[in-house]
Amino acid sequence: MKPTALVIGAGIGGITTAARLAKNGYEVTVLEKNDAPGGRCNQIIRDGHRFDIGPTLFLMPEVWEETFASLGEKMSDHLDLKRIDPTYKVRFDDGLQLELTSDIGKMQTQLESVEKTAFTGFLNYIAEGSKHYKISLEKFVGRNFYNIFEYFSLSNLPLIFKLKALDKHYRNTGRFFKDERLKAAFTFQNMYLGLSPYDAPATYSLLQYTELAEGVWYPMGGMYAGIQALVKVSEKLGVKFIYDAQVKKIETNGNKILGVVLEDGRAFTSDIFVGNADLPYIYDQLLPDRVGAKKLIDDKLYTCSTIMFYWGVDKEYPQIAHHNVFLGGDYKASFEKIFNEHTLPEIPSFYVHAPKRTDAAAAPNGEDTLYVLMPVGHLDARSEQDWGALVNRARETVFNRLAKELGVTDLQSHIKFEIVYQPKTWQERFNLVNGSAFGLSHNFWQVGYLRPHNRHKTFKNMYFAGASTHPGTGLPIVLLSAKLTVQRILKEQAKLHAENFQPNVQPVNA
Repeated sequence: MKPTALVIGAGIGGITTAARLAKNGYEVTVLEKNDAPGGRCNQIIRDGHRFDIGPTLFLMPEVWEETFASLGEKMSDHLDLKRIDPTYKVRFDDGLQLELTSDIGKMQTQLESVEKTAFTGFLNYIAEGSKHYKISLEKFVGRNFYNIFEYFSLSNLPLIFKLKALDKHYRNTGRFFKDERLKAAFTFQNMYLGLSPYDAPATYSLLQYTELAEGVWYPMGGMYAGIQALVKVSEKLGVKFIYDAQVKKIETNGNKILGVVLEDGRAFTSDIFVGNADLPYIYDQLLPDRVGAKKLIDDKLYTCSTIMFYWGVDKEYPQIAHHNVFLGGDYKASFEKIFNEHTLPEIPSFYVHAPKRTDAAAAPNGEDTLYVLMPVGHLDARSEQDWGALVNRARETVFNRLAKELGVTDLQSHIKFEIVYQPKTWQERFNLVNGSAFGLSHNFWQVGYLRPHNRHKTFKNMYFAGASTHPGTGLPIVLLSAKLTVQRILKEQAKLHAENFQPNVQPVNA
């Protein structure tokens, strides 16, 4: 009889964990609270307009390829990828514009017009990012740590310093660039992990390397095409998905999970359980260990949140590129507002995604689909947070800058409909603690073995996959999380089976 596994949550980590377990002989059921899979990597379709809800950047394609290969599939049979280059058009509020591109000649011309030595700095910065990327993937992000001695081993300790894990990203960027705008242009990518470059480890120069050297891609059909493909493969392997299935509680006995009970009273049992819902939420709301949950919730740092606008527009605006970044005035002050005061900066930065530039099916003919992401502080009961007022200010900021810098002066009158997400939405729809859109943060004390582990300390058949466990947030990293969690499950369950199967061998008398 097949061993059974129950996965709570059909985010990309839950889907991929389920598929990998099914491939390895498990009978797998996935419970999802919403009516469709994907978690934060979901989509909205309305009046012919198609929006990705969360991630819009397809990075590290080799990780995706390995995922499909591990399931007996070829990624190219499921996804049609188009490279986006320039990766971004970056605009500063003083009028400076940069196109971040893999075209080295164009980068040289742009950077040297800002700062004479900037191109040499850029080459050295990307070289360092390459080193950080390769070491991280091989030695830290791509492996499990079963005890603290593995993490702080004699072989790993020098690498921690080599990766500049104790240095701050923005400060380290000053070794390569002097102009504050260039420092911003090569650190704002931290916000795609919900981090401040003033707090994030300098290791994250790897982000710019992956984007410019390995490329930013777009799957035709949107990022949700990746979710649809993985669900299709999972179902082919026998995984059963149950939607509109909100878990109310997890039942335990001693150091073992017995089963889960849904809000509607249905109950499910299994041999092993995998939590793909936000890990702090599972500790806080579903498991009985209140002391452990309080410690996790109170003592950890969380990523920021976002205000999102999804606009269906009855006019096309070709001056808006596929990926657009608008950086605000005082860069440092804006991060202090987001991460210390948990609010919206005075002059916010934001990102605009216009998928129709690459995929005509993203909007009706002659119309546009616009996605706007603006970083903001997460929910904080101790702060004054008038979300209605903050959303209104965010919207006006976008209208004003698009009008001033791109000549988009009539957008407001051409918006057919608007859908808004803000921290409360992230909390309510996806059970994200504090409405933190990217889960737990990634400072030195919350990475590697120091991050919440992918198996519960007490409940030995309870595992985790997703953004808030090892190795962290971001779609390709969550794919690695699923891989590492399944590796751990298979290793530990094989050991447990061996321990339980001790044949009774009687000595033979001579």
